[in-house]
Amino acid sequence: MGQHPDTKECIRTLLEGRTQGMVIDADALNIIAAIPNGTAGIPSHSILTPHPKEFQRLFPSDARDSLELVEHAREMAIRLQVIIVLKNNHTAVLLPDGTCWYNTTGNAGMATAGSGDVLTGIITSLVAQGYEPSIAARLGVYIHGKAGDFAAAGQTQESMISGDIIAHLKNVFSELNQ
Repeated sequence: MGQHPDTKECIRTLLEGRTQGMVIDADALNIIAAIPNGTAGIPSHSILTPHPKEFQRLFPSDARDSLELVEHAREMAIRLQVIIVLKNNHTAVLLPDGTCWYNTTGNAGMATAGSGDVLTGIITSLVAQGYEPSIAARLGVYIHGKAGDFAAAGQTQESMISGDIIAHLKNVFSELNQ
């Protein structure tokens, strides 16, 4: 997406007066972080998918470790009534009611360019299919991680690219449909 001035203006326009939730990732999160009080414009029930540095830009804190960062994310999810998918080696999904879910699927090979875009695409497709946002976020994180596990089983984690995750989505859905 990038952070071109036209893109920034588009994000501002999307947020103005919007009441329906959105799935927000990467550059859109960084743009919102740069807008004074930008997080106030995020519609409730939106799904935010930051990695720790994007999260810190969006919601600055004095968190000293990943546990404190997750607690801060939980507080922000409650305050804004949004779902935060805090991407990390054990991705946490923080819900507006304060519930925290940790994903048990996935591996280090998924720390590759485009992997977050794949996750956002999976979550967005689940929302578009009618899943409630909280279910779409949790299921999307699980599917993404499980596809990464299938990919790692067929090669080394060090050689994984985001396309490998996509290629193994069919295996995850086959397993889920049994």
